[in-house]
Amino acid sequence: MDATLLHIQPAAPQPIYRQIAEQIRRLVAGGQLAVGDTLPSVRDVAAAHAINPMTVSKAYSQLEAEGVLERQRGKGMAVAAQPAGRDTPAQRWTLIEPSLDAVARQARELELSPDEVIARLSQRMRQQ
Repeated sequence: MDATLLHIQPAAPQPIYRQIAEQIRRLVAGGQLAVGDTLPSVRDVAAAHAINPMTVSKAYSQLEAEGVLERQRGKGMAVAAQPAGRDTPAQRWTLIEPSLDAVARQARELELSPDEVIARLSQRMRQQ
């Protein structure tokens, strides 16, 4: 994994360590990070995004405590072996539901049509 794969938004209301942790959870759940894949070092991520290394360390430690990551001696952090059934579609949806709720609420507040919001989301997904 390249450190620049993470998208950090310093001005977002969500703490940076949570942004990192949630993105890594989604990358693992979506299969973009497989069991045994190593993550960039704390220093590499911190340098790439101009953030405090302790912020990255906090995210990695949280994911290690959850069993998403594991420390490998001499290699750093890697994606841990997942228990069977951990990456079910329902669990992946659980990771994105809060974001969908936020988009739906904001679209209603801005009086945007559901069809237009869906079309824009579809377009963005194809671009990524």
